[in-house]
Amino acid sequence: MARGERRCAAAALPGGELLGAAGRRLRRSRRAPRDRWSGPGGAWRQPHRPFTGDRSGEWLYAALHRAGYANQPESVQREDGLRLSGAYITAVVRCAPPANRPTPAERDNCLPYLTRELELLARCQTIVALGGFAWDGALRALRELGAEPPRPKPRFGHGAEADLGDWKLLGCYHPSQQNTFTGRLTEPMLDRIFSRARELTG
Repeated sequence: MARGERRCAAAALPGGELLGAAGRRLRRSRRAPRDRWSGPGGAWRQPHRPFTGDRSGEWLYAALHRAGYANQPESVQREDGLRLSGAYITAVVRCAPPANRPTPAERDNCLPYLTRELELLARCQTIVALGGFAWDGALRALRELGAEPPRPKPRFGHGAEADLGDWKLLGCYHPSQQNTFTGRLTEPMLDRIFSRARELTG
């Protein structure tokens, strides 16, 4: 089987390991990082917790802490005491994509897992998509659950919003070093996203 066509490995990743607190309010969708790779989204050096042990995680968890979604501003290791409240972190692609460039085949292989997670998160109201790939994956998963995306298809952008009936989708630039080092994403920009997420969920 070609690398771009391999089966998704998500079945081996227990979803509970990604769950801080089953919340009614917020869910973040993102791309999964490469296995033991320190690229955007964090390495899987710390098993089963996204954004742990890298600069992207430093930005994300600090913002979640400031917004009241995390009990501490950093994620260092799996047993560091971090707890999320009203938030759940997952990934559109669970495999380790070559060169951090997931293919449509990988996205489609992993899509049923994302769809099932959303189905189980019955109280989820708002999804924050970190990056355009996560935005597109969330739209596809919600469509599988019966949502009717607006036409024309909502375009990703930082602060972009899409109303999909039971869900609100909110776009956010990924806290990768490429974005944070260049100033494309700043801490105030990230804070505004999570403030808006709270507004959308009441």
